Amino acid sequence: MHHFQYQDNILYCENVPIPNIAAEVGTPFYLYSHATLKHHFLTFDSAFDGIDRLVCFSVKANNNIAILKLFASLGSGLDIVSGGELYKGLKAGFSADKIIYSGVGKRIDEIDFALKMGILMFNIESMEELEVINERAAILNKKASISFRVNPDVDPKTHPYISTGLKKNKFGINIEKAIEGYKRAKELQHIEIIGLDCHIGSQITEIKPFEDAIISLKSLYNELKNIDINIKYLDIGGGLGIPYSDESPPLPSDYAKAIKQHIKDIPVKLILEPGRVIVGNSGILVCKVLYRKSSEVKEFVIVDAGMNDLIRPSLYKAYHEIKPVIKNNNKEIVVDIVGPICETGDFLACDRKVADLKKGDLIAVMSSGAYGYAMCSNYCARLKLPELIVSGNQFHVIRTREIYEDLLKNELIPQFML
Repeated sequence: MHHFQYQDNILYCENVPIPNIAAEVGTPFYLYSHATLKHHFLTFDSAFDGIDRLVCFSVKANNNIAILKLFASLGSGLDIVSGGELYKGLKAGFSADKIIYSGVGKRIDEIDFALKMGILMFNIESMEELEVINERAAILNKKASISFRVNPDVDPKTHPYISTGLKKNKFGINIEKAIEGYKRAKELQHIEIIGLDCHIGSQITEIKPFEDAIISLKSLYNELKNIDINIKYLDIGGGLGIPYSDESPPLPSDYAKAIKQHIKDIPVKLILEPGRVIVGNSGILVCKVLYRKSSEVKEFVIVDAGMNDLIRPSLYKAYHEIKPVIKNNNKEIVVDIVGPICETGDFLACDRKVADLKKGDLIAVMSSGAYGYAMCSNYCARLKLPELIVSGNQFHVIRTREIYEDLLKNELIPQFML
């Protein structure tokens, strides 16, 4: 469910016509529906009613502080992968004891920050990381609560760049080595073992890979119990996909039913780390047609948003539906929709059948709420665009558009060059 619908051939976000927003703030911009964000989180969370759980929103999907604030108000926890995400999460109102720290490359300053704040748990990704966290906890006179991120060698059947649970991936430790890791952790004075974790990938559209991973985790859970290591938290990660095109991912209710069936006989608190499934279809990218251009073999629609604004199509060849903000006619054309970046890979869609777009038309790049602004850059010295949110019949700016001066705010010319 989302709240981007046509009324009299004009695309609305909730009760606000998108052309009105574009006229006031200019293009391009990201636009989110407050009602959709709230609905998606509550639908996901309530699917797990009846079991002890903590839903930790995955900040990497979308780290805008207003959106984080909304999820904090709904009782969410947080899945972070950097000190910056921890900082933003705390500023947004999340309690540190609801924050899980994942990621393969935690720096010492980030580890210290998390220890001082008292986060719920570190998801350990290597034996060397375990030793470093124990050392830092000793220096700070803290005890670090940990789980190991176990790599169950499950194929999530998704894009290889967002597959994280195979033996060849950089994430976690092999399930065969996990027992060794937990035994070592038990010996360390400043480590407390509380969890068991895995995350097999992103944009997963089948239930079976999740089930396969949980079966592996349950087996490991029982092995740990046999050597007197008692796990209190079972973190099964995130990765549930959304429909970008013709995908049919399981509903949260079906996903939850399968998960609950597998863990009903083990006394743990379940931790889930959804990201895309909450925010993906809650946001769109709105941009404007600058020019039409033809070559001998291609027709191009050139828009004012590029790969620096939304990199997923260039990086993953990801599909995003393209809709006209105003439907003018039923004629369709087959085009490449490209941006202003000086790269051949700068496109939002290739060989796509779309409405017959003209110079000045607005388009909506759908399902852009996850890994959209979060992955944007200033490549080609382009200004990062604003983010807005609609609630009912009002829209609000939740990130301002950069200005040219912002491009220089962290740059210095040394004295010898002046």
